[in-house]
Amino acid sequence: MTTHFYTASSLDGFIATADHSLEWLFAQDFDMEGPMAYPDFIKGMGAIVMGASTYEWSLAHQETWEYTQPVWVFTHRSLPTIGDADVRFVQGGVSEAYADIAASARGKDIWVVGGGDLAGQFADAGLLDEVWFQFASVTLGSGQPLLPRNLRLELLDWARNRDFLCGHYRVVKDR
Repeated sequence: MTTHFYTASSLDGFIATADHSLEWLFAQDFDMEGPMAYPDFIKGMGAIVMGASTYEWSLAHQETWEYTQPVWVFTHRSLPTIGDADVRFVQGGVSEAYADIAASARGKDIWVVGGGDLAGQFADAGLLDEVWFQFASVTLGSGQPLLPRNLRLELLDWARNRDFLCGHYRVVKDR
């Protein structure tokens, strides 16, 4: 089982604007059938982890809940639920919740989606294995940082997908 952080970023290292908007991202040209695209990536995921801001953005901007996998939302506040979707709210550190998250993935991989700080918490705990960055041909100047941690990464693969430079990396863990 592998834990992935798969996200898009501006060239200057922001995944969202200061007010958590992703409008800039959806204005970019990306081939969903092309290299390192989301449809092939999501097939291998058995559980999804996100923070409260990503969850709230998803609720506000998706017509229907798109995830069939269990979704774990790290939050310190009460959030609305979604019908019969398998959404599990959790508080505390990622280390404490990881065994339950892994069990819910049923042998498939885990995707940390959204905020770079949550992915950073997984990295801090030694639980982040791979990162996938789709760098868009745009700069934002400020916003939510891509991954506010000092990590060593090994490039596994790269590709161009229209307006994006895509990179797949392994997290080099201290021994």
